[in-house]
Amino acid sequence: METKAISGYSIYNPEVKRRTKLNPLEEIYPALPTATYDIIYADPPWDYNGKMQFDKSSIKTENIGFEKNIFISSATFKYPTLKLPELKALDVKAIAAADSLLFMWTTGPQMAYAIELGQAWGFAYKTIAFVWDKMVHNPGRYTLSQTELCLVFKKGRIPSPRGARNIRQLIHVPRGKHSEKPAEVIDGITKMFPTQNKIELFARKNYNGWDNWGLEIPNSKIEINSREINQNGLQSTLFEDSL
Repeated sequence: METKAISGYSIYNPEVKRRTKLNPLEEIYPALPTATYDIIYADPPWDYNGKMQFDKSSIKTENIGFEKNIFISSATFKYPTLKLPELKALDVKAIAAADSLLFMWTTGPQMAYAIELGQAWGFAYKTIAFVWDKMVHNPGRYTLSQTELCLVFKKGRIPSPRGARNIRQLIHVPRGKHSEKPAEVIDGITKMFPTQNKIELFARKNYNGWDNWGLEIPNSKIEINSREINQNGLQSTLFEDSL
C-alpha cells in the first residue's frame, strides 16, 4: 500500500482548522454609524483563499522528517477575513460625505481588488498615499516582500479646510504585530485634515479625534503619538492640484 507523502500542509491541516478566527456575529458586519464622514480610513481584512506562509522549516531537505515545528502563518489565524464580494456589500457609500477621501490599506497581491473595492464604495482611485517600509522582509514568489501600501480614493472634491501639506509618502517603521499598521499614517492623515469628521473602519484601536467601527475596538481612547518620520522619505504626491 502506497504511503501518502508528508507535507507541511498535511501536518498542519488540523491546526489550521483549530486556529482559524470566525466572525462571532450572526451578520457579517455590525451596524455602521448613521453619521457621514469626510475622511474614511480602512484596513480591510483581505482574504487570501486560505494561503499560508511557511519559512524554510517547511522544506523537507531543511527539516528532515519534519521533526522540528514548522513556522506557519495565515491572516485567518489573526482575524476573520472577508472575500471581495462581502467587502463590497458594506454600505460605505451611506457614510461618505459628498466631498470625501478614502484611505485604504492593501498588499501587492490585493492591489487590483483594492481599487475595485474603492470604486464599489463610490470613490475614484487617485494615488498611493503612503508606502510603509516595514524594515524586515517576508518570503515572496518574486521579490522579498517588505512594503505595504495605503491608497487614496476621492469622492467629489478634496475636503476643506486643509491642514498640513508636507506629510511624507514613505515611512520607515519596523513591523509590529500581525496586521498592525504604524501610527504615523493615521497621525499624518489627522494632520492633513484636523477639523474633518473622520472614521476608521475595521479598527482595532480607538484613537482620539476619530470614530471607529469594527469587531475588536477597545473601550479606552488613546492619543496618536507617532515617531518622527525619516526625512529621507519620498515627498507625497497626494495633494497635487490635478488630483
